[in-house]
Amino acid sequence: MHLAGELDARSAARFNELIIEAAEHELTEVVLIADKLTYMSSAGLRCLVFAHQKMPRAVRIVLIGAQPEVAETIRLTGFDRSIVMQEAGDRT
Repeated sequence: MHLAGELDARSAARFNELIIEAAEHELTEVVLIADKLTYMSSAGLRCLVFAHQKMPRAVRIVLIGAQPEVAETIRLTGFDRSIVMQEAGDRT
């Protein structure tokens, strides 16, 4: 999924709908490309927690290219230990 703009209370419902749809498939990882995500509120952070809870334990959630402000929000909460965070050029 490509994330752009703001992940906040206004966009949280749509993100959660997409996660529910994705969870219906047999996945090994959910890749969130976040290089165009400019802001993440506490509602956005709850979306990541929802995704983590909704997916089977073996499914990795990978956040790629998060802007420094977004990455810092995730790190401050400690949620970076529950997902994989990668720089945009690190994906192999």
